Amino acid sequence: MFPTDVEAIEQRISDIDPIRYGYSRNFADGAVTKLSPYISRGVVSTKVVFDHIRSLDLPFKKVEKLVQELAWRDYWQQVWIAKGDGINVDLKHKQEPVSNFEVPLPIMTHQTSIDVIDEAILDLYRTGYMHNHMRMYVASITCNIAQSHWLNPAQWMYAHLLDGDWASNALSWQWVAGTNAHKKYFANQQNINKYFYSNQSNTFLDVDYSYFGALPIPEHMQDTALFSLQTELPKNKKQHFQRGHKTLLYNYYNLDPYWHTDEDVQRILLLEPSFFDKYPVSPKCIGFMLELAQNISGIKIFVGKFQELAQKIGEESIVFKEHPTNAHYRGRSESRDWMFDVEGYYPSFFAFWKQCKKMLSKKGDIR
Repeated sequence: MFPTDVEAIEQRISDIDPIRYGYSRNFADGAVTKLSPYISRGVVSTKVVFDHIRSLDLPFKKVEKLVQELAWRDYWQQVWIAKGDGINVDLKHKQEPVSNFEVPLPIMTHQTSIDVIDEAILDLYRTGYMHNHMRMYVASITCNIAQSHWLNPAQWMYAHLLDGDWASNALSWQWVAGTNAHKKYFANQQNINKYFYSNQSNTFLDVDYSYFGALPIPEHMQDTALFSLQTELPKNKKQHFQRGHKTLLYNYYNLDPYWHTDEDVQRILLLEPSFFDKYPVSPKCIGFMLELAQNISGIKIFVGKFQELAQKIGEESIVFKEHPTNAHYRGRSESRDWMFDVEGYYPSFFAFWKQCKKMLSKKGDIR
């Protein structure tokens, strides 16, 4: 489902159909791009995808849905930059009611009794992918029906997603739970049947929307368990690191194969156990990351603390891309590629998007 060679990734960008995406993206078989794992791992940027969309020379209204979806990613990143670990707690409103701080067992064991949801959770374990609309269904059942606080379930989902981006994931769960929005998100069985082509009935979601606020927790959703995971990192190999030589530092969020190409530099993928203790991921995610790293010529892997690596090569020689998870790095920081020059915290996506559209209008991209 997700090839890891650069040529196949570039072809996936070329195959984007922004018009079909706009009207079909919420359906199970919609024309989604399947680029999110590569964007999340920093193989390609939202800007690269946006530049390709612009090259198609289509009227903006026909591509706006896709451009807007890409902008959501940059928006979540700007919130993470501004709030830091503040995105790990209820951001705007307290989640209420909350009956537990764990994950409903039927969610983790794909036994919710909603057929397409159970299939999607099982598929997440198998492939590392879940349709974005389905993620909202899972979060809604977990937070707003089973009354689980969003944090531990968000950690569970992030750990299994190949496109796991903590900002997008955590803040989307908060949006569904109502802690980062004005209201909670609900979906009933009719909605699920429509977008995922099922015909199931007589489930705990087979109700009118007016009933959701007063629904008791279904009996089979009351058992919960704390999600925890120890990330399995590769072992360090004996290898030589050049001290004082310009070194590009890669990590879980930066596997850019186009970064400073054709330069005589040392390239090192840093895997810090402390990072993965805070943001644990499955073996499938680690394997995907290591396969993507093979696109970076001559890359070496170091498992350990940044300070340990810096002592070996000299921090003055280190170059890295800015990210909220590497504020402790030392050396020369470079900016990531952004779609728009819109920075800082905006209380809502649409306030952020309004500024983005102003930029597009000035550049003549909206016509």
